[in-house]
Formats: sequence, C-alpha cells, structure tokens
Amino acid sequence: MRPHSLVMAAPEGSLRKRKVGDVDQSPASPPTPARDPAGSPVRLRTGTFWLTRVVLLQALAFIYFVAFLVAFNQNKALIGDRGLLPCRLYLKNVQQYFHGRIGWDAWSYTPTILWLMDWSNMNFNLDLLALVGLGLSFFVLVTGCANMILMATLWALYMSLVNVGQIWYSFGWESQLLETGFLGIFLCPLWTLSRLPRHTPTSRVVLWGFRWLIFRIMLGAGLIKIRGDKCWLDLTCMDFHYETQPVPNPMAYYLHRSPWWFHRFETLSNHFIELLVPFFLFLGRRMCILHGGLQILFQVILIISGNLSFLNWLTIVPSLACFDDAALGFLFLSGPRGLKYQVLKIQKEDTQGVQPKPRYGCTVRRVVNFSLGILVAWLSVPVIINLLSSRQVMNTSFNPLRIVNTYGAFGSITKDRTEVILQGTTSPNASAPDAVWEDYEFKCKPGDPWRRPCLISPYHYRLDWLMWFAAFQTYEHNDWIIHLAGKLLAGDSETLSLLALNPFEGRAPPRWIRGEHYRYRFSLPSGQHAAQGKWWIRKRIGPYFPPLQLEDLKDYFKTREWPMPELHLDTP
Repeated sequence: MRPHSLVMAAPEGSLRKRKVGDVDQSPASPPTPARDPAGSPVRLRTGTFWLTRVVLLQALAFIYFVAFLVAFNQNKALIGDRGLLPCRLYLKNVQQYFHGRIGWDAWSYTPTILWLMDWSNMNFNLDLLALVGLGLSFFVLVTGCANMILMATLWALYMSLVNVGQIWYSFGWESQLLETGFLGIFLCPLWTLSRLPRHTPTSRVVLWGFRWLIFRIMLGAGLIKIRGDKCWLDLTCMDFHYETQPVPNPMAYYLHRSPWWFHRFETLSNHFIELLVPFFLFLGRRMCILHGGLQILFQVILIISGNLSFLNWLTIVPSLACFDDAALGFLFLSGPRGLKYQVLKIQKEDTQGVQPKPRYGCTVRRVVNFSLGILVAWLSVPVIINLLSSRQVMNTSFNPLRIVNTYGAFGSITKDRTEVILQGTTSPNASAPDAVWEDYEFKCKPGDPWRRPCLISPYHYRLDWLMWFAAFQTYEHNDWIIHLAGKLLAGDSETLSLLALNPFEGRAPPRWIRGEHYRYRFSLPSGQHAAQGKWWIRKRIGPYFPPLQLEDLKDYFKTREWPMPELHLDTP
C-alpha cells in the first residue's frame, strides 16, 4: 500500500457507464469498507489514536467498576458508622487537628466529598458514592463514550473514598488508579459524549502522560527490588514468592514447585521487563509497541499466578497508550458502521486536508493540555529524585490529590508464610482443657488446610490482605484486629459479612475469642498430605493475642472512641 493511498470504495456499479433505460432494481446497500486499487481492505494509518482512546477509556472504566464494587460491598463493615475503623471518627480527628474548622487546611489534608455531606448516616454516604461510581463506570464501559465531566466525577468519587479509607485503602494501586483516572479526564472532550469526537483528537500530551506513568511504575518496581531484598540479586526470590505472596491462587500452588532453573529464569525475566524494557518507550513506534506488548504479557502472567487485586489489570491500562490505531485495528470489526470504518474516513479526510471548522474550544483544549504537561512535569521532580535515590520509597504520594506518585512492589520477600487464625469458644472457661475452639474462615486468605486457594482477581478482599500484614507484625501494631475480635464476640452481622465461615452461625456468639499464630507451607502435589486433600500444611507457632471476652474490651474501645458492639444472639 502506497503512503496516503486511502481510496474509499464506490458503490457497486458506479465505475461503469449506465445506459439510457437501465433500471437499478437492487436494494440500497450500505457503503463497503475501504479498499485499495488491488481490492484489499485499506489498513489504518499509523500515528493516530482514535481507537486507542476508546480502548483506554473502556479499560479504565472496567477498573473503576471493580473498585467501586469492592467499595460498595465492603466499606460499611470497614469504615462505616460501626465499621472497624469508622471514617466519621477519622474525619472528626482531622477536624480537631485543624482546631475544629473544616477549611482549606482540612480539605487539602483530606480531599473528600464527605466533608460536604451529613455525617449522621455515613453508611448511606459511602453507599451513595459507590453506587454513583458504579453507574457512571458501567456507562463508560458499555458505551465507550465519556466526557471530562463524567471522568472527573469518577475520579473525585474514588478519591473521596481513598482519602477516608485509612489503612484499608493504603495500597499502591489506589494511588495508581487515581493517577490513571486523572489522566483519563483529559482524554475526553468537555461535553460531547461520542466514541469518536471529531473536534477532539486524542492529545499526544495525555498519551505521553500514560507512557510516563507506565515507565515509572515498572522502573520503580525494578529498582526497589535490586535495592531491597538480596534474593532479587542472587535470583532466589521466586523460590518463595508463590507460597508467601499475600493471597495465593491455585496456579501459585503448582508454580511454587517449578524447577530451580525456572525460578531463576523468572527472576531474570522480571529484571528485564522492569529495568530494561521501560526504555523502549523512547526508541520509536515499533519499540514502543513492543514495550506495550511485553508489559501486557507480563501483567497477564502475574494475573494468572496470584490474586493481586486489580493492580495488574490497572497496570495494563497505561500500557495501551503504546499502541496507535494501526496497531489496535485488529480489535475492531471492519463493517461500515464500525469504529474502524469511521476512523478510516477521518484519516482520509485528514490526508485530503479536510479538517473540521476550528472552534474556540480547540484553542482552550490546547492550553489545557499544555498546562497538564507542565503540571505533570513539575510534580514529577520529587518522584524522579526518589527513583534516583538509594533510599527509594515506594507507593508514596507527594501531593494530596495523588496526581503523580511513586510505585513499587515486593521490595522484600518473606521467606516463611505465617497466618493469624481467629478462634472462638462457648466454654465459660477459656483455659479449660476441654474447651472446644472453632476456627473462623476468611473469604480468601489461607485457613483450613483442606480448602483450595481462591481465584478472585481483579476483585479484592481488603480484610484478607490486611490479615497477611498482621501475621508478620503484632496485634499492638494492628489495633483493628482487636476491634474485629470484639465484633465477632458480639456476632456483628456487618463484620461477619467479610468472612466466609462463622462457626457459630445459628448459635449464640462465642464467649471467648483468641488469635493463634501458625506457619503455613504448600503441600507437595504428589505427597501424602495432597493425597489427603490438603493444599496447605500448617504448624502452630504460639498465641497471637490471648483469649478475650467482650466485657474485657470496654475500656479498650472507649479510649479509641469505638462504639461498643451490641450483642446479637443468633439462635435458631
């Protein structure tokens, strides 16, 4: 195909002369896809990004939908009116820190729409934010249409939840979604809801914003590894990762038993993808596309091998900015009503010099995009300094809006897996040798050795993830776990919704709750334990926290201003 040889196909029969008296008895048919003089379909030109924008917006909308779904299902039990860490109490503490005023200082410290809402029913507020986010993200996901107002609303809604989510929203992917969502605002026209807004071509500034984001994500992850745990340098980290990652899936069980040389290959490949491949972005179109393909492949492998929330799905989003219309055309149908056909028409008009009439808004958009580039460059200064520092920190924000952040993952690898198992008993004496202790089961984290590891990505169980951190700390570092124990002693239904199994369902709640510390390891697939149906082998280390009664926790709850749980007698 010659450059700029876009020839739109004429309707059949228009290339011959009609004779007088000829009657066209064929029904009107839609125009056929563009073809070159040899009859082959015309391919999309390189260098335009109309389809790229559609794919980016729908991928981002999917992540938003999952994030708001997690928020709707779990926020009430985690940060609601009677949650484990109530966000109303958190906002009150922020307000008191700034001398009781809800002014600019409080807003800049904790940017959230909740400052404007009635705090008397925080559960309603949290559900409202999540449901609006679900509705808007579903609309963008299904239609592929968005404007700046809609995308800014999604960003503001999720930022409002993240900034009051406390430890439950302290993960790197929360800031990563906010940065990705902020860039997504500028992909769109201000008002128009169209998949291909003719007057608003995809901004190169925004595309490079996404590329700069994926560059920092991957390079930050690679640098934190080689500066952190020495097992990344001696290539042994993957000997442990599959077994000790926060929430393993079934594939991790088998990958853990891979040959030693395969684990070395995995570690070397990780270094190649995270430390070398990011620089492909700056080496021209073909290398940029290769970068995008390798990063997406890498994230798919991570999705298959673990339950890392929507992190890897989200990391695919900025990688899509590496592909132009010509690279993404295969994803779209070639029919006359399809997006691919419409982009061909736009490209033809551009080559013929046919441009839409300039609007005042186009000039404003250029100014806005230029300002965005300046803002991202300015906010990137501390991020670059952090990347170059031998004291690099990961998953940190240098501004309250989390527009440009630092990233990283698994800078250190735990070599042994420990778990906190919560147990309850109805025995009046917790020390009695005949006391029967029964285990609570969480949605996804390891517990019952016979239970198969879960497969939930991109969904995320926040409590399960925090239990993983709690297992290699102490309960003094995680006072919320004592709050959780109190909720279980009261048989609180909201809290129990976060668990998979309540051993006291249909009965009165336990009189005592304790935390036990266990070491876990995968069973050998062909070994004795696996033959018995066990996925895990566990060994008790000792107590994590001593047996507790609800009455013992009154002062503990009072000093933290937590509402005392109301006892629920769940009898048949």
